[in-house]
Amino acid sequence: MKEVTYLLERFPVLGVCENEIAEAIAILIDCYQKGGKLLVCGNGGSAADSLHIVGELMKGFVKQRRLPPQMKEQLCRVSAHGEFLYQNLQGALPAISLVNEVSLQTAYANDVAPVLNFAQQVWGQGNGGDVLIGITTSGNSENVIYAAEVARAKGMKVIALTGQGGGKMSACSDVVIAVPEKETYKVQELHLPIYHAICIALENAFFEDGADA
Repeated sequence: MKEVTYLLERFPVLGVCENEIAEAIAILIDCYQKGGKLLVCGNGGSAADSLHIVGELMKGFVKQRRLPPQMKEQLCRVSAHGEFLYQNLQGALPAISLVNEVSLQTAYANDVAPVLNFAQQVWGQGNGGDVLIGITTSGNSENVIYAAEVARAKGMKVIALTGQGGGKMSACSDVVIAVPEKETYKVQELHLPIYHAICIALENAFFEDGADA
């Protein structure tokens, strides 16, 4: 994939992850082709990364992602603001971050089990054919591991973004992208260009320049 090749030209250290990055892209393309969605979770800086990923997928990233022409007629038929909606809405790839549901998470943590905060959301939001990206720099974050286990039980694919070695996530993931660093901030510095490359690859797969594919 050209996006992976370009990524490795800029970050040669990620060459050890080449096959896993390409496999993750293939899994996500298959998911979206079949009408699925992406769930993403992580803690701390990785929680911010999960929100970042959703932001790149749910609107234009490097392309404008214009809506298909037939949507203009449909929007104008149901709304006096149809032209404005058509000119400004952008094509989206369905993605949900599990880190932002404060009311749900605090209620669940208080009433049940805080460590299952992501797993409960995967249970409620995930369906067979969807994909979970679990981000954990150590590979051992318990709440991310529980989420991954629930995802696999529901027939979802799991992609792990971790540090060197993959940690316990290796046992419950379909693909483990384990960057060759151990210190948290250094792992996070390598996660960003990886998920940017993944998002660009997905955008190129589903959207033409200036228009919905």
